Amino acid sequence: MNLSRLLLGSTCIALAGAASAAQTLTIATVNNADMIRMQRLSQTFEQQNPEIDLNWVVLEENVLRQRLTTDIATQGGQFDVLTIGMYEASLWGDKGWLAPMTDLPADYDLDDVFPSVREGLSVDGTLYALPFYAESSMTYYRTDLFEQAGLQMPERPTWTQMAEFAEKLHKPDLDQYGMCLRGKAGWGENMALVTTVANAFGARWFDEQWQPEFNGPEWTRAATFYVDLLSKYGPPGASSNGFNENLALFNTGKCAMWVDATVAGSFVTDASQSKVADKVGFTFAPQQDTDKGSAWLYSWALAIPSTSKKQEAAKAFTTWATSKDYAKLVAETDGVANVPPGTRESTYSAEYMAAAPFAEITLESLKQADPASPSAKPVPYVGIQLVTIPEFQAIGTQVGKMFSAALTGQMPVEQMLTAVQQSTTREMKRAGYPK
Repeated sequence: MNLSRLLLGSTCIALAGAASAAQTLTIATVNNADMIRMQRLSQTFEQQNPEIDLNWVVLEENVLRQRLTTDIATQGGQFDVLTIGMYEASLWGDKGWLAPMTDLPADYDLDDVFPSVREGLSVDGTLYALPFYAESSMTYYRTDLFEQAGLQMPERPTWTQMAEFAEKLHKPDLDQYGMCLRGKAGWGENMALVTTVANAFGARWFDEQWQPEFNGPEWTRAATFYVDLLSKYGPPGASSNGFNENLALFNTGKCAMWVDATVAGSFVTDASQSKVADKVGFTFAPQQDTDKGSAWLYSWALAIPSTSKKQEAAKAFTTWATSKDYAKLVAETDGVANVPPGTRESTYSAEYMAAAPFAEITLESLKQADPASPSAKPVPYVGIQLVTIPEFQAIGTQVGKMFSAALTGQMPVEQMLTAVQQSTTREMKRAGYPK
């Protein structure tokens, strides 16, 4: 065998070895626009890390939660990176189902992440997920429609005022609807919004002895208000609309007002996807009898299941996607206003604040949100738009289905609340509460 053939053979063997050493990370994420952008920009990560390939599984929110919960509980090991929230991070981290996010690179600058976001993704001081973005909720409204109608949006509106505005701005013959709100069933879909409405009316999920309170006057007022508001002044098919559906409605000019996640700010002001980009106003989420729990606190974050056999590579990706460098990449490619919001103090520079008209309301809402005190009355749980107990995912989903049914007129509000009270009481007793 001559020397050239020997060298060629050695090169082929080396290349084959390098190819076999490449690792493929399977990443499960939600089909929100920020995550779609992350998938697109991840080409940069793959170029910087040629030994790592990324396989994306992008799912609708309810489907994602169901798939991930099943996989993590059975230790199925289908995924290497999970897109989860504060609810899962605390519960799954406590069970040892997630790898601790320790020994982060110095340039990650964990101290730059807002303390409330770090705490929400930690258990006993140990971080179990890295925040991709964090959000509260806020009110979006059409400034042009308010001006035409001679209306003035208060800085801190009440739900009663919102209903009055919705009545005046509701013009279904023009394909213009007074109010868009989540109606799609799911503990993280309609119940995120419904629970903040209930909080504002002074309601709570459970009293201090873990007894459900859906048969109380506060829930009756809140639920009746919510169903009436959407039934009278919402778009057709409101019971099928979640975050993405309402975002599309707002961006096409069909919603006079919308109360939802602060993360939508960059999308409703982006002229490439919003027909009303220069006609959007921002203010705080509505309150009513109290301002406690009227705006939620949530973070979509990246976690690594303890079952992953590629944890080092998974950690490299999660730190990259939640880093200052990623924020800089977004600013350079898509504009500074599109940087994932709510997680880092450094994001809120003078440049960002000037480019993002929603930033001030977002920042103030995040600061005011207090998951430990979400109601006017004392509660035994932590969480504003959710209850951080393992049973809540199933209970919240069931309650969400019943609220959605009330929206479609399948059952009156009082009958629905009676059914919710009975089913929730039964599930809590079955789970052994109070513990």
